[in-house]
Amino acid sequence: MQIRGAKRTTAVAALLTALVMPLAACGGSDGGSGGKSDGQADGGSRPEQARTVDLKRIPDVGDKLQKQIPADSRQVVAVYGEGKDSADSTIVLYTKSGSTWDKTRSWEGHNGKKGWTTDHREGDKRSPVGVFTLSDAGGVLADPGAKLPYTESAGFQAPHYWAKSHWNDFDYVIAIDYNRVKGTSPNDPTRPEGQSKGGSIWLHMDHGSGTSACVSLSKSGMEYLLRTLDPDDHPVVVMGDKADLKA
Repeated sequence: MQIRGAKRTTAVAALLTALVMPLAACGGSDGGSGGKSDGQADGGSRPEQARTVDLKRIPDVGDKLQKQIPADSRQVVAVYGEGKDSADSTIVLYTKSGSTWDKTRSWEGHNGKKGWTTDHREGDKRSPVGVFTLSDAGGVLADPGAKLPYTESAGFQAPHYWAKSHWNDFDYVIAIDYNRVKGTSPNDPTRPEGQSKGGSIWLHMDHGSGTSACVSLSKSGMEYLLRTLDPDDHPVVVMGDKADLKA
Protein backbone atom coordinates (compact mmCIF):
# COMPACT_ATOMS: atom_id res chain seq x y z
CA MET A 1 0.00 0.00 0.00
CA GLN A 2 1.33 3.42 -0.93
CA ILE A 3 0.90 6.30 1.47
CA ARG A 4 0.83 9.77 0.03
CA GLY A 5 3.90 11.69 1.06
CA ALA A 6 5.17 8.75 3.12
CA LYS A 7 8.78 8.99 4.34
CA ARG A 8 11.27 6.27 5.11
CA THR A 9 14.40 6.44 7.22
CA THR A 10 17.05 3.78 6.86
CA ALA A 11 20.03 2.84 8.99
CA VAL A 12 23.12 3.63 6.94
CA ALA A 13 25.14 0.70 8.24
CA ALA A 14 22.47 -1.78 7.22
CA LEU A 15 22.32 -0.39 3.70
CA LEU A 16 26.00 -0.27 2.79
CA THR A 17 26.22 -3.93 1.90
CA ALA A 18 22.89 -3.97 0.06
CA LEU A 19 23.89 -0.94 -2.01
CA VAL A 20 26.94 -2.49 -3.64
CA MET A 21 24.85 -4.16 -6.36
CA PRO A 22 22.35 -1.32 -6.98
CA LEU A 23 25.07 1.32 -7.31
CA ALA A 24 27.09 -0.90 -9.61
CA ALA A 25 24.01 -1.45 -11.77
CA CYS A 26 22.95 2.17 -12.04
CA GLY A 27 26.16 4.14 -11.81
CA GLY A 28 29.80 3.43 -12.41
CA SER A 29 32.70 5.67 -13.28
CA ASP A 30 33.43 6.44 -16.92
CA GLY A 31 37.04 7.19 -16.12
CA GLY A 32 36.45 10.88 -15.61
CA SER A 33 35.11 11.57 -19.10
CA GLY A 34 31.87 12.99 -17.76
CA GLY A 35 31.08 16.65 -17.34
CA LYS A 36 30.26 18.72 -14.28
CA SER A 37 28.12 17.05 -11.64
CA ASP A 38 24.61 18.41 -11.28
CA GLY A 39 25.07 18.13 -7.53
CA GLN A 40 27.08 21.32 -8.01
CA ALA A 41 25.38 23.01 -10.96
CA ASP A 42 22.58 22.54 -13.47
CA GLY A 43 25.08 21.84 -16.22
CA GLY A 44 22.93 23.52 -18.87
CA SER A 45 19.91 21.24 -18.42
CA ARG A 46 17.37 24.05 -18.35
CA PRO A 47 13.62 23.45 -18.38
CA GLU A 48 11.71 24.91 -21.30
CA GLN A 49 9.41 27.76 -20.32
CA ALA A 50 6.75 27.24 -23.01
CA ARG A 51 3.86 24.87 -22.37
CA THR A 52 2.06 22.82 -25.00
CA VAL A 53 -1.51 22.17 -23.94
CA ASP A 54 -4.57 20.14 -24.92
CA LEU A 55 -2.65 17.26 -26.49
CA LYS A 56 -4.81 14.23 -27.30
CA ARG A 57 -1.95 11.80 -26.63
CA ILE A 58 1.72 11.73 -25.65
CA PRO A 59 3.56 13.09 -28.73
CA ASP A 60 5.85 10.86 -30.80
CA VAL A 61 4.81 7.67 -28.99
CA GLY A 62 3.23 4.98 -31.16
CA ASP A 63 0.17 2.90 -30.40
CA LYS A 64 2.17 -0.04 -29.01
CA LEU A 65 3.56 1.94 -26.07
CA GLN A 66 0.69 4.43 -25.88
CA LYS A 67 -1.66 1.54 -25.05
CA GLN A 68 0.61 0.52 -22.16
CA ILE A 69 0.09 3.83 -20.36
CA PRO A 70 -2.47 3.06 -17.61
CA ALA A 71 -5.85 4.70 -18.14
CA ASP A 72 -5.68 6.25 -14.66
CA SER A 73 -2.23 7.78 -15.15
CA ARG A 74 -2.25 11.58 -15.14
CA GLN A 75 1.52 12.11 -15.10
CA VAL A 76 3.90 10.79 -17.77
CA VAL A 77 7.65 11.33 -17.87
CA ALA A 78 8.63 10.77 -21.51
CA VAL A 79 12.30 10.10 -22.25
CA TYR A 80 13.07 10.69 -25.92
CA GLY A 81 16.43 9.12 -26.79
CA GLU A 82 18.23 10.71 -29.72
CA GLY A 83 19.08 7.34 -31.28
CA LYS A 84 19.39 3.62 -30.64
CA ASP A 85 23.11 3.93 -29.90
CA SER A 86 23.07 7.47 -28.47
CA ALA A 87 23.46 8.46 -24.81
CA ASP A 88 21.61 11.77 -25.29
CA SER A 89 17.97 12.24 -24.29
CA THR A 90 15.27 14.83 -23.77
CA ILE A 91 13.08 14.29 -20.71
CA VAL A 92 9.56 15.76 -20.82
CA LEU A 93 6.88 15.82 -18.12
CA TYR A 94 3.28 15.64 -19.36
CA THR A 95 0.29 16.11 -17.06
CA LYS A 96 -3.29 15.19 -17.86
CA SER A 97 -6.20 17.54 -17.34
CA GLY A 98 -9.56 16.05 -18.20
CA SER A 99 -9.02 14.09 -21.39
CA THR A 100 -6.00 16.01 -22.71
CA TRP A 101 -2.30 16.27 -21.89
CA ASP A 102 -0.18 19.35 -21.22
CA LYS A 103 3.57 19.52 -21.78
CA THR A 104 4.69 20.88 -18.41
CA ARG A 105 8.50 20.86 -18.30
CA SER A 106 11.42 19.62 -20.40
CA TRP A 107 15.11 18.95 -19.66
CA GLU A 108 18.13 17.71 -21.57
CA GLY A 109 19.71 14.59 -20.09
CA HIS A 110 21.27 11.20 -20.71
CA ASN A 111 20.48 7.49 -20.86
CA GLY A 112 22.65 4.37 -21.10
CA LYS A 113 26.06 5.16 -22.59
CA LYS A 114 25.52 2.56 -25.36
CA GLY A 115 21.94 3.65 -26.06
CA TRP A 116 18.71 1.63 -25.82
CA THR A 117 17.47 -1.96 -25.97
CA THR A 118 14.16 -3.81 -25.99
CA ASP A 119 15.85 -6.71 -24.15
CA HIS A 120 17.93 -5.21 -21.35
CA ARG A 121 20.59 -7.39 -19.75
CA GLU A 122 22.83 -6.83 -16.75
CA GLY A 123 25.88 -4.80 -17.75
CA ASP A 124 24.87 -4.05 -21.35
CA LYS A 125 25.09 -0.28 -20.74
CA ARG A 126 21.77 0.24 -22.53
CA SER A 127 18.53 1.62 -21.07
CA PRO A 128 15.39 -0.52 -21.42
CA VAL A 129 12.65 0.62 -23.81
CA GLY A 130 9.16 0.55 -22.36
CA VAL A 131 6.50 1.94 -20.04
CA PHE A 132 7.25 1.63 -16.32
CA THR A 133 5.55 2.91 -13.19
CA LEU A 134 7.28 5.30 -10.78
CA SER A 135 6.60 4.35 -7.16
CA ASP A 136 9.56 5.13 -4.88
CA ALA A 137 12.28 7.74 -4.42
CA GLY A 138 15.27 8.50 -2.24
CA GLY A 139 18.79 9.85 -2.14
CA VAL A 140 21.73 11.11 -0.13
CA LEU A 141 20.10 14.50 0.42
CA ALA A 142 17.17 15.25 2.68
CA ASP A 143 13.68 14.88 1.27
CA PRO A 144 13.01 18.03 -0.83
CA GLY A 145 9.26 17.65 -0.40
CA ALA A 146 8.66 14.50 -2.42
CA LYS A 147 5.16 13.13 -2.81
CA LEU A 148 6.48 9.65 -3.58
CA PRO A 149 7.75 7.68 -0.56
CA TYR A 150 11.33 8.91 -0.01
CA THR A 151 14.27 7.08 1.59
CA GLU A 152 17.05 9.38 2.81
CA SER A 153 20.35 7.60 3.41
CA ALA A 154 24.08 8.20 3.08
CA GLY A 155 24.12 4.65 1.75
CA PHE A 156 23.16 6.06 -1.65
CA GLN A 157 26.50 7.89 -1.84
CA ALA A 158 28.48 6.94 -4.94
CA PRO A 159 31.90 5.44 -4.08
CA HIS A 160 34.68 8.01 -4.11
CA TYR A 161 36.84 5.74 -6.24
CA TRP A 162 34.45 6.66 -9.07
CA ALA A 163 35.31 9.77 -11.09
CA LYS A 164 34.54 12.92 -9.10
CA SER A 165 31.97 13.94 -11.71
CA HIS A 166 29.82 11.00 -10.51
CA TRP A 167 29.94 11.65 -6.76
CA ASN A 168 26.58 13.45 -6.67
CA ASP A 169 24.71 11.19 -9.09
CA PHE A 170 22.49 9.71 -6.38
CA ASP A 171 21.82 12.81 -4.30
CA TYR A 172 18.26 12.37 -5.61
CA VAL A 173 16.86 9.25 -7.29
CA ILE A 174 13.46 8.01 -8.47
CA ALA A 175 13.22 4.27 -9.03
CA ILE A 176 12.00 3.13 -12.44
CA ASP A 177 9.89 0.04 -11.78
CA TYR A 178 11.88 -2.29 -14.02
CA ASN A 179 12.65 -5.68 -12.41
CA ARG A 180 12.11 -4.42 -8.87
CA VAL A 181 9.61 -4.69 -6.02
CA LYS A 182 7.31 -1.66 -5.80
CA GLY A 183 6.92 -0.11 -2.38
CA THR A 184 10.54 -0.66 -1.37
CA SER A 185 13.51 1.70 -1.23
CA PRO A 186 15.13 2.32 -4.65
CA ASN A 187 18.25 0.57 -3.37
CA ASP A 188 16.45 -2.67 -2.52
CA PRO A 189 18.46 -5.31 -4.47
CA THR A 190 15.56 -7.73 -5.09
CA ARG A 191 15.12 -8.56 -8.79
CA PRO A 192 11.97 -10.64 -9.39
CA GLU A 193 12.94 -11.57 -12.97
CA GLY A 194 16.47 -12.62 -11.98
CA GLN A 195 19.90 -10.99 -12.01
CA SER A 196 20.48 -11.48 -15.74
CA LYS A 197 17.67 -9.03 -16.57
CA GLY A 198 19.46 -6.23 -14.73
CA GLY A 199 17.81 -3.73 -12.45
CA SER A 200 18.33 -0.76 -10.13
CA ILE A 201 17.44 1.55 -13.02
CA TRP A 202 16.69 5.04 -11.79
CA LEU A 203 16.06 8.62 -12.72
CA HIS A 204 18.98 10.41 -11.08
CA MET A 205 21.19 13.47 -11.30
CA ASP A 206 23.22 14.08 -14.43
CA HIS A 207 27.02 14.03 -14.64
CA GLY A 208 27.28 15.19 -18.23
CA SER A 209 27.55 11.86 -20.06
CA GLY A 210 25.87 8.47 -20.51
CA THR A 211 24.96 6.14 -17.65
CA SER A 212 25.07 2.39 -17.07
CA ALA A 213 21.33 2.13 -17.89
CA CYS A 214 19.64 4.90 -15.87
CA VAL A 215 18.17 8.20 -17.07
CA SER A 216 19.81 11.36 -15.75
CA LEU A 217 18.82 15.02 -15.65
CA SER A 218 19.68 18.20 -13.77
CA LYS A 219 19.42 18.67 -10.02
CA SER A 220 16.67 21.25 -10.50
CA GLY A 221 14.83 18.81 -12.77
CA MET A 222 15.04 16.04 -10.19
CA GLU A 223 13.79 18.40 -7.47
CA TYR A 224 10.86 19.40 -9.66
CA LEU A 225 9.92 15.79 -10.42
CA LEU A 226 10.21 14.77 -6.77
CA ARG A 227 7.91 17.60 -5.70
CA THR A 228 5.45 16.99 -8.54
CA LEU A 229 5.09 13.24 -9.16
CA ASP A 230 2.15 12.13 -7.05
CA PRO A 231 1.10 8.54 -6.25
CA ASP A 232 -2.53 9.66 -6.59
CA ASP A 233 -1.80 10.53 -10.25
CA HIS A 234 -0.21 7.12 -10.98
CA PRO A 235 2.97 8.45 -12.64
CA VAL A 236 4.78 6.41 -15.29
CA VAL A 237 7.85 6.81 -17.47
CA VAL A 238 7.70 6.11 -21.21
CA MET A 239 11.26 5.73 -22.42
CA GLY A 240 13.25 4.72 -25.48
CA ASP A 241 15.00 5.92 -28.58
CA LYS A 242 12.79 7.93 -30.91
CA ALA A 243 12.37 5.11 -33.43
CA ASP A 244 11.32 2.53 -30.84
CA LEU A 245 9.00 5.02 -29.16
CA LYS A 246 7.16 5.59 -32.44
CA ALA A 247 6.96 1.90 -33.36
